[in-house]
Amino acid sequence: MNLKEKQAEEAKLLVRIAKELPQLEGLWQAVNNDWGYEDHVYRFYHQSFKVFGLQGMTEKMVEAMRSLAPHLSLNPWFTQIVSEGTGKEFTPEMNQRWTETTRPIVEAFFHARYFWEMVYKYGKELTEPPQPMPSGWAAVLELYGLR
Repeated sequence: MNLKEKQAEEAKLLVRIAKELPQLEGLWQAVNNDWGYEDHVYRFYHQSFKVFGLQGMTEKMVEAMRSLAPHLSLNPWFTQIVSEGTGKEFTPEMNQRWTETTRPIVEAFFHARYFWEMVYKYGKELTEPPQPMPSGWAAVLELYGLR
């Protein structure tokens, strides 16, 4: 994709985000409520199987980000992190290797939440591609392969 095509895709992405902002906000609120982010990260440190609930939130955020530009591939490092931190089911044996087993779940959630926050934040703030470009928006463009 050449520079002009990337710039056109960036502008389309901003329009799509603005159009979907009410749904984006709903997911942002769900991820960040007391029983989302706060409780599930605590569960990692409490060594509770409930940390596995982060996977569902991670998958919802990734699905929503994909839906904003389904014709674009998400960053391969990001998709690898998500792949390694989702699709896991708890077994009691995992307690013996707790951090090894569950850190990828937490890591995937944190990466997805970061990108979701940037999509949501800049979707509310921007009406056109910015110059100079804030780091958070640049990260969103990296996510979609537009930078």
